[in-house]
Amino acid sequence: MDPNNRGPEEYGHDDGGTSHASAFEREGGGPPRQRPSRDPLTPDFGQHTPALARTVQLVTGDYLLTVNPVDGSEIETCPPGERPGRPEKLTAAGRAEVERAARPPVPPGPALPSLPLLERQEERERLVRLLARGRSVRLTGPAGSGRTSLLGLVAEDCGDLAPDGVVRLSGFRRTPDDLLYDLFYAVHDAPLHRPDRDELLEYVRQIGAVVVLDDIEFGGAGLDELLDATPECAFVVGATPDVPAPSAESAVEEVFLGGLERAGGVDIIERTVGRALTEEEANWAGDLWFESEGLPLRFVQAGALLRRRDQLRAGANAVDEFGVFEDALPVDAPLETEAVDEVPLPSLGEAAAPAPLLASRLSSSARATLRFAVALGGEVPHQAHLPALVGDTHADAALGELAGCALVSPVGSRYRLAAGVLQQLEAAGYADDIDARALTAAQHYAWWAGHPSVTPERVCAEADAVLAALAVLVPGTTPPAEGEESVTVQLARTAAPAFAAGLHWSAWERALRSGAEAARLAGEVSEQAYFHHELGILALCGGQFDRSRTELETSIGLRSALSEKHGTVSGRRALALVADRTGTAPGLGSTAGEEVPDARHEESQSPPGGVPAALPGLPPPPSAEDPTLVVHRATSGAAAKAHRAGIRGLARRNLVAAGAGALLVAVLGTVVTLGATSNNDANTPSDNVGVNPSASQGLDDGSLGADTPKSDTGKGDTGSATSRPTDPGPDGTYGTSDDPTPPSGTRRPTDSPSGTKGSGGGSTGSPSHSSTPKPSKSSTKPPTSTSSPSAPASPSPSDEPTSPSPSDSQSSPSTTTSASGPASSAPASSSAPATTATSSAAGTPTSSATGAVI
Repeated sequence: MDPNNRGPEEYGHDDGGTSHASAFEREGGGPPRQRPSRDPLTPDFGQHTPALARTVQLVTGDYLLTVNPVDGSEIETCPPGERPGRPEKLTAAGRAEVERAARPPVPPGPALPSLPLLERQEERERLVRLLARGRSVRLTGPAGSGRTSLLGLVAEDCGDLAPDGVVRLSGFRRTPDDLLYDLFYAVHDAPLHRPDRDELLEYVRQIGAVVVLDDIEFGGAGLDELLDATPECAFVVGATPDVPAPSAESAVEEVFLGGLERAGGVDIIERTVGRALTEEEANWAGDLWFESEGLPLRFVQAGALLRRRDQLRAGANAVDEFGVFEDALPVDAPLETEAVDEVPLPSLGEAAAPAPLLASRLSSSARATLRFAVALGGEVPHQAHLPALVGDTHADAALGELAGCALVSPVGSRYRLAAGVLQQLEAAGYADDIDARALTAAQHYAWWAGHPSVTPERVCAEADAVLAALAVLVPGTTPPAEGEESVTVQLARTAAPAFAAGLHWSAWERALRSGAEAARLAGEVSEQAYFHHELGILALCGGQFDRSRTELETSIGLRSALSEKHGTVSGRRALALVADRTGTAPGLGSTAGEEVPDARHEESQSPPGGVPAALPGLPPPPSAEDPTLVVHRATSGAAAKAHRAGIRGLARRNLVAAGAGALLVAVLGTVVTLGATSNNDANTPSDNVGVNPSASQGLDDGSLGADTPKSDTGKGDTGSATSRPTDPGPDGTYGTSDDPTPPSGTRRPTDSPSGTKGSGGGSTGSPSHSSTPKPSKSSTKPPTSTSSPSAPASPSPSDEPTSPSPSDSQSSPSTTTSASGPASSAPASSSAPATTATSSAAGTPTSSATGAVI
């Protein structure tokens, strides 16, 4: 699209006012835009309906990514029917088209003089021989030594050496991963498909090509990684001396490129000027050769200085000799022919740093282009953008002027300021209005990148200029005025989706980070949420799940505060996909101290010794109000990783349930024990329950509902009978008138055990028969005797446990439990008699220190 000649079809409608689909929509990438709505009363001034947002679907690894510039990109697991097949390699015609696109465009204007490659034939032949043997080589030379021109000739010589031809790549601001993807797309036909890391390595491993890689910025391990991933490729790498050298294990040949001889420098100047040098000019060129160390770039710029000098002299001579425009000059206007004829040669300092002097003799459009290039960190905008940026319809010719005087040099498929020119122009004052120029460039690129007719590939071609504008403007971003938008945020907002759709993901990440910072400084929370969402999607595509979770949670939090429903739903879907890939619950992150490996298998199990009952002086079992955290330490790191984070955040709830379960088991054990022991007694308390039982007085027998020990000789079970405490009667004495009980808690003579239970249920000894006291009727009024104990029915935590009497030394504490209800607890005072309980499991008499028998 020409920014200056915008046809009606580029606005989304044709001359008839009908809908005009963009190139993406015509290819089936989306639905056509709606027809413009017009007011029937004012058909000529009706407002058009805004064009629908351009969305692109692409496959990356196992995901189907829908780039949505409105609410944020959507990501899901790619359905089997949507997965593309194995990409096919390009044909010879396709490779030629890719190679043509990798070269910089030809500048408009008259053709530049073609300069031969002097004193480089030996290096050229050596490089070709090494590449023909399949060896990789690095060409090292300073900036301005002609390294790029030499690599271009080598690429032409190696066109038929490899099955996949020659691939030209630019390493300027590119990482090893970026170069691997660039190599993949240069050989394969894979539109809208970005393979994951494993697939990428599989594809590039089968590429056999001569790769011409210029302006690389890394060496060492990064270069080794690139070479190891492409064993069938032969690389010729161009680098400056400040780039780290290859490792010793890489077996990369080194070829150094030095400066030219003095004769070679003079030859370049003469070819640039188009004539032989005078003796004065030859001496001047010799001084320049010594100062510039023979760099060819300096001689080309020096030849441009002499050519401009000749043009000034030619203009003056034309007026003097032929009278050109003589009639237009005033009669009394003196001609400065003599002054022009005596234009001196540039000084040695001006020849060593010729950029300001050369720029002063260029057109205004060319000087304005240089100011934009300085503002963008050396990036020269594409010639199609210069008329809109400069404000001159013929400003595209400025690129030809700059290239003719060697102020710009090709870098990949675009132009940058030549080596040293940026510093020279900054010193000459070309960086005084850097903020204003960067703002103008940002406004233009924001409009252009968001235009529906501009393809993502074209936006990716201008990625460096767009990112340079963002780098200048982001630190100075301020909140915009009411009703306005931040230009920096708008540029990042429109360029980032295009970078994503164009598969230039390193530029996508840089644009997102710049946009997030600009949105934060501008106070635009909604835009900040969008950038964090996109960063989370990008991290998810790269397998960085922790970073993706963080970015997505940040975006969801911001959008929830703004009540943005669609964006929140999109973020939660992506977060659910992260949880599915990591095996964690959505929204649960890794928190220190919450990891309980294997807790899913251990939390429902009981302790090895069973669930203990509450004992005096010991803490009670866990309950729902007092959860206990049980930490299971894994014995191996693999087991900890296998069950990591599955129980995070849910540990407290599960442990509370476990504590409630333990309490339930304890209660059930108590009930079972009560039932087992009460079945041995014919006069069970459940059969003698009165209407209004009292806590201080038993039902009818004054026993508080406790089991009455019996010695049933008529049955096979002749277990030992044990004594128990009785309640004080109405008169304040223990027992009844028929069965007095001494208050000392000693056994009755008839209650001593006389035998043990045999295996068959019979008695091994003669039991002592004792009369069972009959239940006596007592008043339901509380006792009023002063001799009744004043202790509460259940022991308090501060009470001291009652030590068992000497007569209970035979009992075993392994089956002892305590009653917790008020109707089954005995007084806890020191005067309460100690009793024994009959064990239904082992038949061994046991004692209870709490004075209550179960």
